[in-house]
Amino acid sequence: MPRPIQASIHTEALAHNLARARRAAPEARVWAIVKANAYGHGIERAYEGLRGADGFALLDLDEAQRVRTLGWRGPILLLEGVFEQRDLELCSRLDLWHAVHCEEQIDMLATHKTNVPHRVFLKMNSGMNRLGFTPERYRSAWTRLNALPQVDEISLMTHFSDADGARGVAEQMAVFTTVTQDLPGERTLGNSAATLRQSETLSDWVRPGIAIYGSAPDYPEHSAADWDLQPTMTLSAKIIGIQHLAPGDSVGYGSSFIAEQAMRIGVVACGYADGYPRICPSDTPVLVNGVRSRTVGRVSMDMITVDLSAVPEAGFGSEVTLWGRAANGVVLGIDDVARCAGTVGYELMCALAQRVPVVVSA
Repeated sequence: MPRPIQASIHTEALAHNLARARRAAPEARVWAIVKANAYGHGIERAYEGLRGADGFALLDLDEAQRVRTLGWRGPILLLEGVFEQRDLELCSRLDLWHAVHCEEQIDMLATHKTNVPHRVFLKMNSGMNRLGFTPERYRSAWTRLNALPQVDEISLMTHFSDADGARGVAEQMAVFTTVTQDLPGERTLGNSAATLRQSETLSDWVRPGIAIYGSAPDYPEHSAADWDLQPTMTLSAKIIGIQHLAPGDSVGYGSSFIAEQAMRIGVVACGYADGYPRICPSDTPVLVNGVRSRTVGRVSMDMITVDLSAVPEAGFGSEVTLWGRAANGVVLGIDDVARCAGTVGYELMCALAQRVPVVVSA
């Protein structure tokens, strides 16, 4: 039989989380962000749950082609725009909208031969200091674009650096509003955190990413459950061995865990080669038969070991939920696991290894 590990993608949870974002921004249209292969879920697997969106936003042309192949005829936005001149030809062919964040992209448009003008999203660097025109250069970039016959409608966008924290978005909003107040065009501002936390910043389009995949954008201040978000990915495996430890026995490489008392542990068919973070220490939470327990010892390439003290009935073949929803309905938030690894839920989703079988479920 196949190795007993599996990831499940929950279509109904994706649809639920998308609807939750829409409720937070009832006057706005909603982009479903499907970059990074739908945050590791797989675009083809996630599509059915997200097709209620008003548009799909992503990074590369291959992913855009895949969304079109699935039958989507609505808007698709390239969040980083094009990377070379010939990309514009595919934008024309696939009817893609695309960000413009630098002079080089305007230069490409100026020499692009097309019969159908492009819809572009002019990006402002309002304080994130990644992509975008500075406020001082933004209006001149708009003027250049507006003069090009290759450009149809110009929408306006920026990205918040601190929507998930105490600093918030007020400073960036003030910059963006001051510079764009008399410019025409739709606005797209809100990421997941801004959409859920700062409803006053909502614009014509919002861009929820991590929230539609069931992770809280401002964890640990709020959990996914606080925001009424459901887990969209479950990683589960089974116990493939049992060990009985005496006081003083160690577990795993480096003998980093020493038993203080007699205990049973289960060996689980999941390791860092499956995408489970090697850095997770002992006491990282897991669910065994839907009961909360913990890891013990180091994560190996193909195995982890878990404490069975709270689950005396567990044994060979018992279900272990590494994150997501157990068979009995109990949820282990991916953010809880990510915090133990010193990272965020995004990374765990995106790091799911190719060798892990994936199924789609309700």
